[in-house]
Amino acid sequence: MPTQEWLAQYEAAREYTRSPVDLNEYFEKDEIAGKSLAVMDIGPCTLPTGRVLVRDPLVFLPDRREQPYFVTVPAGTYPTQVCVVRPEGAADSPRYAAVRLRFTESRAVAFYEALVGNERLEGLTGDEYFGFCVDAGLGCICDEAVRDAFCDFVEGWEKAHPEDNLYDGYFRPLFAQSYAARPEHQREGGDWISWQPPGTAYQLPIFASGFGDGVYPVYWGYDEAGALCQLVVQLIDIQLAYGEEEPEE
Repeated sequence: MPTQEWLAQYEAAREYTRSPVDLNEYFEKDEIAGKSLAVMDIGPCTLPTGRVLVRDPLVFLPDRREQPYFVTVPAGTYPTQVCVVRPEGAADSPRYAAVRLRFTESRAVAFYEALVGNERLEGLTGDEYFGFCVDAGLGCICDEAVRDAFCDFVEGWEKAHPEDNLYDGYFRPLFAQSYAARPEHQREGGDWISWQPPGTAYQLPIFASGFGDGVYPVYWGYDEAGALCQLVVQLIDIQLAYGEEEPEE
């Protein structure tokens, strides 16, 4: 848990962690910045403890030292929605702009970045964010208990397959199966899976990150009453990425 000193710094700097984008629009509008959008459900996300991590599943999630965000959510299972930027022409590919969990039916009126509770907040401005690192082109929304089950699986699999790598030897065929079953809004080879750690009833959504490797922000959505109602992983700032630049004066 974060220290009282850190929490005091966070309260002072919280407005600097507010999203400059209304992320509701990603899931409510048919078009932003001239790009056609679609929303799809990629299956359930199981949160048995309500302690949430968003991580690259191949590079960072297998480390048990990875900490969940300090804000907890109601334990439960939630549909996983993806905002897709539709391709334009055969040479283009679908891109995932955001991934959302809704904890209530309330509409969010403000989005604030999800933090672990050890970030350096001194000198923070509204022009930067912390986010999570992607080095394998994938992200996932994961509960702390599911993270432990994932680590158990990875450690056992790697012990049994010392000469293989986890993606090629295990996950690649699952992504291919996903594409074969539901090719819409996926590139050939697959862009998402709803994975169940063997021996558990948990469901872990794993999805392609917007433009591949990089650092991506994660936001909590709060309703008019100040209650937590959403988690949104922003993978593409659609207006920034696709909108026309304003002419210089």
